[in-house]
Amino acid sequence: MTAGDALSVVLEDARRLGFLGPESVERHIAHAEAWAEAIEADQAPSSFLDLGSGGGIPGLVLALRWPESVVVLLDSQLRRTAWLRTAVGRLGIAGRVSVAEGRAETLGHELLLREQFPLVVARSFGAPPMTAELGSAFVVPGGVLSVSEPPGTGAHQRWPEDRLSLLGLRKPRQVVHGGSSFVILRKDSALRDGFPRGQNRLLRDPVW
Repeated sequence: MTAGDALSVVLEDARRLGFLGPESVERHIAHAEAWAEAIEADQAPSSFLDLGSGGGIPGLVLALRWPESVVVLLDSQLRRTAWLRTAVGRLGIAGRVSVAEGRAETLGHELLLREQFPLVVARSFGAPPMTAELGSAFVVPGGVLSVSEPPGTGAHQRWPEDRLSLLGLRKPRQVVHGGSSFVILRKDSALRDGFPRGQNRLLRDPVW
């Protein structure tokens, strides 16, 4: 069985368990591949974190595409993280792909994860203010937070430059590739102490 075939089998399992949306596995993979190509306009990363990895999209696809990358798949739900660990083992990539279980609001303050990654990706994670604040916690200054966007949305309206700057992030660059839309947010400076905030503050008082 090829790596691509093994990935399809693993993701079918994720879809059956409800960890992926109803679209075909082929469409999920195509979306992740288009995302990789959009990111590679900059450079394939030495490491990356998949924020809210869930069923492993895009994390597992990117991990196989970038065999030199060290990968962390982060999710807060025990059932999903247990499945992700099994999936990583089935794909034979456990030596360089690990699973972090916990809430991003907490893990974003841990020294081993805080501002350690040149790339963080987020798909269907949350509203833009929450995704930006939590994602920035893991991106090293000079790195990139990339978010999958709903089709037809205006990046500058959803990701206002003046508010992003409070999180150390630069104005958004929108990339449309393979019929999918992605936002690229480069990080210019370190995230301020006290960020990311707890879940209640994130919901009650979003950055925008």
